Amino acid sequence: MNQPRREPISRTPLEVSYPEALPITEKRREIVEAIGAHQVIIVAGETGSGKTTQIPKMCLEAGLGLKGQVGCTQPRRIAALSVSRRIAEELGVTWGEEVGCKIRFSDKSKRHTRVKVMTDGILLAETRGDPLLSAYEALIIDEAHERSLNIDFLLGYLKTLLPKRPDLKVIITSATIDTELFSKAFHGAPIFEVSGRLFPVEVRYQPLDVNEDEEEISYVDGAVNAVEDVIAESRDGDILVFMPTERDIRECCERLSGRYANGIEVLPLMGSLSAGEQERVFRVSNKRKVIVSTNIAETSLTLPRIRYVIDSGYARISRYNGRQRTKRLPIEKVAKSSASQRAGRAGRVQEGVCIRLYDEGDLLERPDFTDPEILRANLAEVILRMKAFKLGDI
Repeated sequence: MNQPRREPISRTPLEVSYPEALPITEKRREIVEAIGAHQVIIVAGETGSGKTTQIPKMCLEAGLGLKGQVGCTQPRRIAALSVSRRIAEELGVTWGEEVGCKIRFSDKSKRHTRVKVMTDGILLAETRGDPLLSAYEALIIDEAHERSLNIDFLLGYLKTLLPKRPDLKVIITSATIDTELFSKAFHGAPIFEVSGRLFPVEVRYQPLDVNEDEEEISYVDGAVNAVEDVIAESRDGDILVFMPTERDIRECCERLSGRYANGIEVLPLMGSLSAGEQERVFRVSNKRKVIVSTNIAETSLTLPRIRYVIDSGYARISRYNGRQRTKRLPIEKVAKSSASQRAGRAGRVQEGVCIRLYDEGDLLERPDFTDPEILRANLAEVILRMKAFKLGDI
């Protein structure tokens, strides 16, 4: 760990301004002061509070990003790309220069970049070549509530690194209320609660009906019917549909495209699509959009003009079966926190509506949070990765 620090390069201060409409702007002064006063802070805020795009700017306002970079991690590539472009646009700088992005197989950042957005896997990989993470003056671990292996490994690594890097600032953000856990792990780091979405969301429960053979119709059928009802009810606002699998998304898109050939643009959104195909959901269009997505659209990804959300209530969740020694991807009911996140997508630009294809009693019986990935993974994989990243005594 006695690696020589890289020589700092000169960076000019950037002018920072904030959109007044975002809830996090009200806490700007408190958060900026806390960044200066504490090594670690926790920021909790619902989807729509603006934390993902505004906290990197608050780090710049606090004087960070001059001696080193402000790094911001995202769980997914598409989120890293969209967030970095949004920050560059709001700062009025060139994307790929002052604000950059690094994902697998693509690095749109330079050494003089001030804010670098990347996937959490990229930052974890950088620890091997630069154990002190000396390129960074501040690190923002966004969407920490997702508790992926990468996020948990990063938090563990940073906890051991902070005593060796007293000049490094760490901001952990979470969209759920489970922030005490993060605070306790970092010796009582202060927590800042930010109010949620800008507009109210009406939640409607529409449990799936039975057909003539008294069999429950599929969630794909239920989603298609719900989209039809929304289009008949209102002529404005895009629609976001959550489906658990790629097959469900393809089927849903095909059926909707066949019914609405004109005036409606039906788009899939999933991790396996190319960057160009994923970018289609962000393009301005004269047509009303119906976006059918996996849980990739649950957090950090801001889809413009979404007013209606249709939630199937399911997602694919990776689990390791110890008896059979196999890794599975079963379709499971999402936790309450995920259901809340999905509903929050509807209240970004105007009053929204979330249609849940299950009843309220079903929701109340679900767990508060999804199990962290480290509790669902093969322990041999976990141990090997901990050894590879030199995370200390297992």
